[in-house]
Amino acid sequence: MKTKLALSALAAAIAVFSQGAFAQAAAPSNPPADRAAVKADLIAKTVTISGEVTGNVTASEKVLLQPTGSVDGDITTPRLVMADGAQLPFSRAFDAVFSGATFHWIADHAALFRSIVTALRPGGRLVAQCGGAGNLAQLMGRVSRLMEERRFVPFFSEWTELTYYADVDSTKRRLIGAGFTDVEVWLEAAPTTFDSPDAYQQFIATVCVRNHLTCLSLDERRAFLRELTVAAARDQPAFTLDYWRLNITARRPA
Repeated sequence: MKTKLALSALAAAIAVFSQGAFAQAAAPSNPPADRAAVKADLIAKTVTISGEVTGNVTASEKVLLQPTGSVDGDITTPRLVMADGAQLPFSRAFDAVFSGATFHWIADHAALFRSIVTALRPGGRLVAQCGGAGNLAQLMGRVSRLMEERRFVPFFSEWTELTYYADVDSTKRRLIGAGFTDVEVWLEAAPTTFDSPDAYQQFIATVCVRNHLTCLSLDERRAFLRELTVAAARDQPAFTLDYWRLNITARRPA
């Protein structure tokens, strides 16, 4: 089995399938300061790296490099490729491309779909899900208002929005424009409720507003999260994130 690993510099997780081959890719993010560190040579069938490895990594099937992972040494596996999801260095290479929670981290969806259709073999399929129009609108509306408050404004003077939540019609047009057929796109509500203020705050700090928090001092981070958590306590139901999933299926013409 040959494993093909496409690592998107802007994506959270892309998987590619080709004649039984499977690999998952992850993009760099802001790693926690206390992530695990290992100094050793690693040899296994499959190696998953989520912390710092100093040493050589050898896998007979695949290496999974998580967003917080790094390797100071050689990686030996059938094939490892690092690339931007909107500029994949493949042509007619895969029977299918699957993506979960990735596309909303890539700003240029027209380029993304052209890249994927080029990477697929004739008849190859794309199946994906990502954040769609309206995703986390309630939370992000509150975040935007906080960023404009006097005490927080100085910290966000160079802020650039990192996510793009596309709508159904625009996504259909871009897929068709890239050359896909059998295009189906739909939005799916996926509200997620947490059972305590601590669970809600920990989740949004780790997932939803982690990039915002890196702009703030430690004291201001606490204040920022406290404001968001207090507001979420008044929601019905309380501590609920209004997730909207954009589902995509399409095929490259045979």
